[in-house]
Amino acid sequence: MAEQERTLVIAKPDAMQRGLAGEILARLERRGLRIEGLKLLQIDRALAERHYAEHQGKPFYEGLVSYITACPVVVAVFAGPNAIAAVRSTIGATNPSNAAPGTIRGDFGLEVGRNLIHASDGPESARREVGLFFARDELATYDRAIDQWIRE
Repeated sequence: MAEQERTLVIAKPDAMQRGLAGEILARLERRGLRIEGLKLLQIDRALAERHYAEHQGKPFYEGLVSYITACPVVVAVFAGPNAIAAVRSTIGATNPSNAAPGTIRGDFGLEVGRNLIHASDGPESARREVGLFFARDELATYDRAIDQWIRE
């Protein structure tokens, strides 16, 4: 069986305001990924600053913090073999204009600043981000009967 990865996904404020959080989660589940953590959360400024720490000092930093704290978001941990790559290919390019049709951003997004979803970009960021939003006891690892039909 392939090694399992975890990755963080956030249905951002524009997804929430447009009623797309359920569609986003459903597409990732239908891909074969397993939800191991799920929250509706109002991100406060301190958490937003920790989450976007690598962008501090950049011209768009304040806009990112204001945007992610604008309304409650859905935060999820998805797991599966190559989960990070699977999520990122399902959501599409950061700039929705460059995202392929059939991806979340390609189907629902128009602008970089309103691209609906955040997903961890690698194993290190996934570990850091999952730890920011979820305590260890808030995550559930479990087997599903369908997994034998998704993974070898």
